[in-house]
Amino acid sequence: MTPDKILYETSVTAFGGRDGRVEGADGGFTMALSVPKGLGGPGGDGTNPEQLFAAGYAACFLGAVKLVARTSKIALEGEPTVSAKVGIGPVPVGYALAVELVVSLPGIERGLAEEIVAGAHERCPYSNATRGNVDVKLTVA
Repeated sequence: MTPDKILYETSVTAFGGRDGRVEGADGGFTMALSVPKGLGGPGGDGTNPEQLFAAGYAACFLGAVKLVARTSKIALEGEPTVSAKVGIGPVPVGYALAVELVVSLPGIERGLAEEIVAGAHERCPYSNATRGNVDVKLTVA
């Protein structure tokens, strides 16, 4: 699915692969990368593509949760959170990702929380990008 109109666009360039760095075109984003021990690397202080994907998905999904609650006139209590667990593993050709989104909506009845999360999953750009390609499990904490 392609948007009718691009509202925001950014660009990040990778240097050196999984053990290099990433830099945003606007200069506001630079991070060192390191290969996790679980993938045969040394680990280290750098981040990795899976963490970057998890951060983006969690933040975007929480935005979608808040949108669904607001448009449904549901007041969110406390501090809602989304934790994205992103795993990587081999498939017959290459590797694939698996994602679990754990959503906490304090003070919201479980059934209503599940409806909000389902609505967010329909609206979130990351969910739309992964749908049919990545196994995404939704969990209400």
